[in-house]
Amino acid sequence: MNKANKQRLGVDLGGTKIEVALLDAQGQTIERERLPTPQGDYQGTLETIHQLISNVESRHTLDGLPLGIATPGSPSSVDGTMKNCNSTCLNGQTLLNDLKTTLQRPVRLANDADCFALAEAHSGAAQEAGSVFGVILGTGVGGGFVINKQLLQGPNHICGEWGHNPFFLDALTPNTALDMQTFSAYNTERSCYCGKTNCVETWLSGPGLSQSDWELSGQIHRRPAQDIAVASQRGEPQAQQVLEHYTYMLAAALATVINIIDPEVIVLGGGLSKIDSLYQQLPNALSSYVFSDDILNRIVAAEQGDSAGVIGAAYLWG
Repeated sequence: MNKANKQRLGVDLGGTKIEVALLDAQGQTIERERLPTPQGDYQGTLETIHQLISNVESRHTLDGLPLGIATPGSPSSVDGTMKNCNSTCLNGQTLLNDLKTTLQRPVRLANDADCFALAEAHSGAAQEAGSVFGVILGTGVGGGFVINKQLLQGPNHICGEWGHNPFFLDALTPNTALDMQTFSAYNTERSCYCGKTNCVETWLSGPGLSQSDWELSGQIHRRPAQDIAVASQRGEPQAQQVLEHYTYMLAAALATVINIIDPEVIVLGGGLSKIDSLYQQLPNALSSYVFSDDILNRIVAAEQGDSAGVIGAAYLWG
């Protein structure tokens, strides 16, 4: 197929919905369709993906067009079975091979955070950048790295999994902008679902922020991250303090990434990326941790919204 006429086909396999998109050569959406994800039903998931592809194929000539799929988790480098999926019915399954058999077309898959980064690098907030680190700050913490519009996956298929690096409050060196004594309110041992303790995700996810706010306040009830952000905007001192702590934790964790790969642009996505104060405060907070006298990395908000997964998946074939 002439590259100028190349279409792209992608599927986003989410926890609540499965979406297909057909893009034209310029990345514009020709067609999109969603169906609910069959909860806990692996075979039903394969059948739903097949139905969506068949629906598109009934209206467009696909001619065996390769398919990219955004998935939770990633394939094991040992036996190809899925691992680390929060949609647990996928874990241990040979998803890639099963999809190739079911759909009778070439298939590539990547983690949904990788696809988010790929979408923002191709047609989102970082499309002018040569190197992009896409960050998910939501129920979990994930990421993906794209260089020259190509996704970097690595032999273990875990590139960008910064959310499962260890993080300790000791990493927050004393800074005049922080009241370090208030950090004593935090429980310094947080268990992660992955089996380790004090992963970045346990501090920087939405539940992690909620946990910090609860520990700092000593209240009976926890409030969700979005309520903390709203309270901070209203001027509530505790909400402002816990978000200031969060910002410095995020800066310390991102500095590890910057010191290693130094991406031109860092794109923030997920629910917590909508906290406006992050974009004003992070550049200053980073200066405490990045090994440079000047920090030129741009930090921007994602533009693709919940379309990022399916768009990024469509670009897995270039």
